[in-house]
Order: sequence, then C-alpha cells, then structure tokens
Amino acid sequence: MQPLEQEIAQFIIDTLNLEDVKVADIDPGAPLFVKGLGLDSIDALELGVGLQKKYGIKLSSDATETRKHFASVQALAALVTNHRAGAST
Repeated sequence: MQPLEQEIAQFIIDTLNLEDVKVADIDPGAPLFVKGLGLDSIDALELGVGLQKKYGIKLSSDATETRKHFASVQALAALVTNHRAGAST
C-alpha cells in the first residue's frame, strides 16, 4: 500500500470510528461500499464531510462522479492527489 493510501485508510478508520479495523485489513483496491468494508450512505456523508475538513475537497453533487471517487481507497487517494496537484498550480 502506498503512503497516501495508508493515510486514506487511516482517515476512513478514524472518521468512521471503525474500532475493529486496522489499516492492514483494508485492501486499497477493494470496494468501500456493500462488499469490501461494507460502508453505507451515512458513512459516505461522513467521509465527504471529513474530506472537506482534512483535504479541502468539495465533492460534486453528481452522484456518478462521487461514486467513482468513493469506489476504493485507491480512488480516494487519486482524488486527493489530483486535488493537491490542482491546488499547487
């Protein structure tokens, strides 16, 4: 797992208070919702708020685009990377 993926995995654990989950338990390519971590829509809202607070990322109201970003830890890491690249230009 890449360092940013580890950071995102820890962010998910901390944001959602997943007490029985460790970073090593999270497959960065596995789905976050239903299968994989089994997150739900309430978790998505909490993660969205957390992303805005921690990384300054505001998610679009376009459900398809948002689902793509929340597909996996890798997808969230790509979102953060792209946001950082855009913020530095």
